Amino acid sequence: MNLKLEVTTIKQNVIIPNATPKQVYDAYTDPKKHSEFTDSKATGKPSVGSKFSTWDGYIFGKYLELEDGKRVVQSWATTDWEEGYPDSRLELTFRAVPEGTEIVMVHSNVPKVQAVEVEQGWMEFYWNPLKEYFSAQ
Repeated sequence: MNLKLEVTTIKQNVIIPNATPKQVYDAYTDPKKHSEFTDSKATGKPSVGSKFSTWDGYIFGKYLELEDGKRVVQSWATTDWEEGYPDSRLELTFRAVPEGTEIVMVHSNVPKVQAVEVEQGWMEFYWNPLKEYFSAQ
């Protein structure tokens, strides 16, 4: 069977008020803080080559590049992806802006059949909870 694997790229920019790039970077990469703002289990050590998982194992991958307080690049997949799809590539860049921190996300190689769900998931399960997390501090 010749399965054609169709993929796409998702790009999002979001402002996280009242937080520095380093604070947002740490919230994303530190398993304890990640678990706090998502209200789900996150595991892994933020070092290049290390594996991670979030959302109780639903999302998993590996750290490919890290620039402390500035940038995260991960291989990234979910348990919902059909067999045969390679991991996607997630790049998050953190930049100081007057309101707080801008996150620029480029999520490439996402299976087209999962793209809408993944795109909505970033807003619902990451960006909105991050905003709430920092507004409560």
